[in-house]
Amino acid sequence: MTAWMVRTGRGPAHPISGRRRGPAGRADGATSRGRGVARAPGVLAGTAVLLALACGVGVARGTGDGGADPSTGGHGAHVAHGTPAAAPAPGGGGDPSRTDDAVAVGGGSWMRSAGVFSPPASFVPSDALTYDTRLVPAGARIEVTRFTDPSGTRVDARLRGLVPGRAYGMHVHTSPCGADPAAAGPHYQHRPAATADPVNEVWLDFRTDEEGDGRAAARHGWGFREDGARSVVIHDRQGGAGERAACFTVPFAPPGRG
Repeated sequence: MTAWMVRTGRGPAHPISGRRRGPAGRADGATSRGRGVARAPGVLAGTAVLLALACGVGVARGTGDGGADPSTGGHGAHVAHGTPAAAPAPGGGGDPSRTDDAVAVGGGSWMRSAGVFSPPASFVPSDALTYDTRLVPAGARIEVTRFTDPSGTRVDARLRGLVPGRAYGMHVHTSPCGADPAAAGPHYQHRPAATADPVNEVWLDFRTDEEGDGRAAARHGWGFREDGARSVVIHDRQGGAGERAACFTVPFAPPGRG
């Protein structure tokens, strides 16, 4: 089996990809708070984070946890030579905080997108937008991976810098993020339906830990339609509905690939 990985040069590797020790001394796949940029709410904090990343003041990719393993959904995939796969293009463009990776593996494909949340009015553009900085502070981070093969699709999400000990809803949506929270469109559905449910849609509800970090995963026996799923939206509560607190543009199935 052969594969290639292609990274865009859009910014430093995402801090979530590092490894740190949690309160109990275990490695939990995230960097320590001493690395990267400190959390701070508000537009100015988000701008400072993005400007620092744009100038190269970032954290290098961790060597032990660089992304999901394309074959297992784990981490640290070995990549060999083969036919190169183009990295997915960011949705908004011009985001210095964003990183994107892509891998083609046999009959499957894997992608990873990571970004830093900033309000729509921030000086530095971002593909990760927070509409409610009380729930998703400026400078919070998100990483989304997608692996698709003939058996179906797995979507994983990791987040840092949210409100500790809080439940959030999150779903895959049909359109890229915009300044208006409604720009992301409705939930992506495998088959058009009048009701929302986690079997026909991709639900990634999660609860943050005492440090404000969260993880979620969803697996389905189907793949995304070409250009049909373009973002994840974080909601203020779990379930099929809720106010839109933040959005991250993710090309789950860019043209020509799924």
